Amino acid sequence: MDKKQPTTKLCKHCKTEIPKGAKVCPKCRKKQSGILKWIIIAVVIIGIIGAAAGGKDDKPSKVGDVKSTKEQQNNGESSDSTESQEKETVFRLGEIAELNGVQVTMTDFIESVGSEFNTPTEGNVFALAEFEITNNSDEELAISSMLSFEAYADDYALNYSLTALLEKDGNQLDGTIAPGKKLKGWIGWEVAQDYQNVEIHFTDNVWSNNKFVFLYEK
Repeated sequence: MDKKQPTTKLCKHCKTEIPKGAKVCPKCRKKQSGILKWIIIAVVIIGIIGAAAGGKDDKPSKVGDVKSTKEQQNNGESSDSTESQEKETVFRLGEIAELNGVQVTMTDFIESVGSEFNTPTEGNVFALAEFEITNNSDEELAISSMLSFEAYADDYALNYSLTALLEKDGNQLDGTIAPGKKLKGWIGWEVAQDYQNVEIHFTDNVWSNNKFVFLYEK
């Protein structure tokens, strides 16, 4: 014999027994909202977050290089070729990489054996890279040469070197970049004299996961 279904329930607020279908407690006058409401709210919030995250690229694209961009500008042509370029993972000297409105270019790379009063450790050389960062996003970027960059020589991690920077005039890559503005400067390391390549990882904000990877090969 089937059990009889209950015809009452307890108020979620005052715990008074009330009719099962009641939407308002007769005693405390509070609404009896169910869990379904919160499930719907959670689904909507997750959908909004997912849509916002999905609207951003996760890999940088090559949008030109320094030489070709200047030539295009001289010829009155547009340098914006993002849609026609495949997304890449590694960029070389002079190539302009873009991700979510931030453009990054390794504009120069030099070696130095130092000077009379400033030399690298025996068997090493100073390696210095110059970067130009253009902020076409809507947010201010915070750039730190120590925190925004990681570098590897032949897959071995390198330590940031202030003494390397003494061998090159120019700005360090530290500061904030307002929307529509640029920052250009140098960053340096000590590397073994016989290195074959240097790989540089850059994130466009100290707290960001967006990563640009640049490679310099001898």
